Amino acid sequence: MGAEVKIWNPVEVAEQASHDYDSQIHSSQLTIDPSLELPKMTPLVLNMCKDMFKAWADLNDSCFAVEKISGGITNLLLKVSVKQENCIEEIITIRLYGPNTEYIIDRQRELQATKFITAAGFGAKWLGIFGNGMVQSFINAQTLSPSDMREPKLAAKIAKQLQRFHDVEIPGSKEPQLWNDVWKFFEKASVLEFDDSEMQKTYETISFKELHDEIVELKGLCDLLKSPVIFAHNDLLSGNIMINYEEDKLYFIDYEYASYNYRGYDLGNHFAEYAGFDCDFDLYPNINEQYHFFRHYLQPERPHEVSEKDLEALYVEANTFSLASHVFWALWGLIQAKMSPIEFDYLGYFFLRYNEYKRQKEKNFLLARTYLTGCKNE
Repeated sequence: MGAEVKIWNPVEVAEQASHDYDSQIHSSQLTIDPSLELPKMTPLVLNMCKDMFKAWADLNDSCFAVEKISGGITNLLLKVSVKQENCIEEIITIRLYGPNTEYIIDRQRELQATKFITAAGFGAKWLGIFGNGMVQSFINAQTLSPSDMREPKLAAKIAKQLQRFHDVEIPGSKEPQLWNDVWKFFEKASVLEFDDSEMQKTYETISFKELHDEIVELKGLCDLLKSPVIFAHNDLLSGNIMINYEEDKLYFIDYEYASYNYRGYDLGNHFAEYAGFDCDFDLYPNINEQYHFFRHYLQPERPHEVSEKDLEALYVEANTFSLASHVFWALWGLIQAKMSPIEFDYLGYFFLRYNEYKRQKEKNFLLARTYLTGCKNE
């Protein structure tokens, strides 16, 4: 079954990582089928843990407890607790990749990012790698909901953390990936064929000529804004932000899409995620909410000293690039509609995101063009 295909060579990855990383990365060649129900998956999880961590090899299965933390749209998160005789409990997180996701996600890029982001002190510690997933330390925190993100105190915290994240240095090419990724998705999305005749009929209503022209026009406008290139998360939705309220600690997790990219894109994409998977775009943050975020992003220690000029520049950048976010995830939805076994209306998701792009285009294009004309005249 496709689910059990290895997406990398774990031993090679672990050996390479130990050169770049200050602690040993464990490996196992085993794979785990993510489509199994938890009771059937558990023995495979235990085998993998014992194979990866030799100190656990002889433990009785009763020492382990496996629970599902969450199923993202593209991966499954498991929590494994290990109790030994002296009752010291160790907890790890297993991130299990869904089948066919490597068709959409560059796993080598993700590995490179994970290595250096965790070394910089973000998210969970990377512990090991296996045939179709990775093992990380357990974060004792809860994921946010879309409505949490707009809460002013949390928005300020996220902004401050995002500024730190954007300063991370990752070795390798610093070329922004947005348009490379959009065009890759476009090529894949424009030649799909669905077995389901209703889906095929719906798919055939999409004009890829129109979509192509929209991307060209949008890229042209975004390029004029000269948004700085930073290391971006690129998928900062509520499910990828965790908080421990007792320790007052915020975490960004899941670096599947992380890459060097335009600052405006990471900001605009985050704001688009206020809408949640239901795509309730009435929840998109207004100018006051965005300015509050920008103040804490640009000057976390002195947010009220941020100039009106800097706020306006960031506002134009984020809202223009939010259009690119709609196009990116719309195309992603089409590919997932074909590839993913997960029960989710991905085809419907394409239309929700693309229609929102069309709804916001005129307003946001005008905003950017007016701003650019003003800059020229200064």
